[in-house]
Amino acid sequence: MASDFADLLAANAAFAETFDLAGFDGVALSGVAVVTCMDSRINPLRMLGLQPGDAKIFRNPGGRVTNAALDAMVLGVHLLGVERILIVPHTRCAMAMHSEAELRALVTAASGQDAAWTSWSVVTDRRQPCAKTWPGCARIPSSPNEYRSAVSCTTSTPADSSS
Repeated sequence: MASDFADLLAANAAFAETFDLAGFDGVALSGVAVVTCMDSRINPLRMLGLQPGDAKIFRNPGGRVTNAALDAMVLGVHLLGVERILIVPHTRCAMAMHSEAELRALVTAASGQDAAWTSWSVVTDRRQPCAKTWPGCARIPSSPNEYRSAVSCTTSTPADSSS
C-alpha cells in the first residue's frame, strides 16, 4: 500500500526541505477564512491574491456551510484571528448540478454499495447557492466584546448563463 503513495511521499519530503512556515503560529495573517468546494481547480489563496499563512481554508463538496464548516469558523474567529469569512461556491459544481437522490444513485452505481446514508447539502437552485449556506453563519457566537465576523459570498468563476 505504501508504494501507492511513494510519489506523494517523495514530493512531501522535497517540500519539507524548503518549508519555511514551521515556526508560524497558525493565525490567519490576513484575518480571512474561506469556505469553498473541494474541486481541485479552485486555488483559494491564488484567486484572492493571498499567500500560505494568510487565510484559513475549509473545503467540502459544494463549499457549503455545514456543521463541520461552522466548527472551523468558530475556531477561526475566536482562536485564529479570522475577521472575515468568504463563502466561495463555483459554477458547474456537481453539488449544484444533481439532487441528493441523483448523487446517491451515482455513488451507489460507482461503488456497488448503497449510498442511502449520505447527505451532501445539495443546493438545486444554482442561481442562489449561498442562500442555503448563509443562515448557519449567524450561529457563529459573538465574542465578549460583541464582535461579529463579517461574512460575504461570491463565486470563483463568472456565472454560468447556460444553467
